[in-house]
Amino acid sequence: MPRTSVEGRIFACTLFAVAIGTGLPFALQELGADARLAWSAGLLLAMVTTWLLLRPLTRSLNRALSSLQSGLLNFRDGDFSISLALKGNDQLGELAELYNEVGEILRRERAHIHQRELLLDTVIQSSPLALLLIDHSEHIIYANTSARHLLHGGRPLQGHTLAQILPHCPPELAQAIEKKQDGLTSYLDKESSHTLHISNSTFVLNSQKHRLILLREMTRELTRAEVQVWKKVIRLISHELNNSLAPISSMAHSGKMLSEKLHSEQLAGVFDVIAERCRHLTDFTQGYARFAKLPPPVCEEVSWHKLVSRLQPLQPFQLQGNVPARPGYFDPAQMEQALLNLLKNAAESGSAEEEITLRIETDVHGQLLTVSDRGTGMSEKVLQQALLPFFSTKPQGVGLGLALCREIVDAHDGQIQLHNRAGGGLQISLWLPWAKGNPAH
Repeated sequence: MPRTSVEGRIFACTLFAVAIGTGLPFALQELGADARLAWSAGLLLAMVTTWLLLRPLTRSLNRALSSLQSGLLNFRDGDFSISLALKGNDQLGELAELYNEVGEILRRERAHIHQRELLLDTVIQSSPLALLLIDHSEHIIYANTSARHLLHGGRPLQGHTLAQILPHCPPELAQAIEKKQDGLTSYLDKESSHTLHISNSTFVLNSQKHRLILLREMTRELTRAEVQVWKKVIRLISHELNNSLAPISSMAHSGKMLSEKLHSEQLAGVFDVIAERCRHLTDFTQGYARFAKLPPPVCEEVSWHKLVSRLQPLQPFQLQGNVPARPGYFDPAQMEQALLNLLKNAAESGSAEEEITLRIETDVHGQLLTVSDRGTGMSEKVLQQALLPFFSTKPQGVGLGLALCREIVDAHDGQIQLHNRAGGGLQISLWLPWAKGNPAH
């Protein structure tokens, strides 16, 4: 149906009123009325007719303009929920339809932006990267979950100032944040040492200067990089030693055969000592080679009772609590080796046999195996270095036991923690996650 314009309707009303206003005087003159009176009456009738015809049009126009003004004011205030109910078959109706279409587009765009903001906030809140947004007055206006746990024990940070929060942080971390340092910083808590990368940046938001602080935990990455360097060194040394030991061992064997022909027992003894030391050195390097070439774990379901029954004859210990009903999930050979190393260390720490315990716990997130003893424990300095290859406090130790345990746990995407127990002794916890796609029952 073709639309009518406002100008057309006004012109039609005016033309109709003029026709009546000019027709009436001629009719009155034909009836003998005075010409001036007839034209006055025609003019008055034309004005009244024009007013009566245009009043609905102007009323509708005023109502439409008022609705459009209210809608635009709502747009300015960010409210796109108002639609115009104008259904005229004219330009006002067309304008109302266009307004409603624009409002619908803006509503969809706002919903889309809101969904993206929710997604972004979810990603930021679940990120292991700690994020703090500080305004010009040093107030925290945004902090994600990692930042709350790192700096405030999981409690909200919004509204606090940095001056209120930093005294509760480790001194090294607080100093780095306060001085706006960029780079790595390290600190020691009750359980282990941590290395963080701090990044500071400034930008203008809502005409005010803001500061963004990013804190990234680098301990695991640096530890793995350090272990990889040790592995390369070990492989290189093992390769060179094996290249030398093989011909020495062969020559010692040949020398012993020659000494037997000469009936020289003293010379044969010398070659026996050389061969024995070659075998000892070969076994020594093979131990390091096993650490450097640890294969990826082949995980499977493992009965806890079966694991405990295999370990107890090798190194006695006390099982603390009951084993979980659900089977464990890990590489049984590697985990047995890791636990055996920990139990032997506990026995060599001076702890009584009945004080060496193993506790096994599980939850929806993973498996926790805890080995405890009542030995001499470790100093803070030793705790920081205990997991490094080649580090040992034993006179004849090679420093591979705990390093191998950490390597096995890391290969399972788990975590290992060491800390001294109240009343003496050491506690080592191995946490292993459930396999992806294998959620807890």
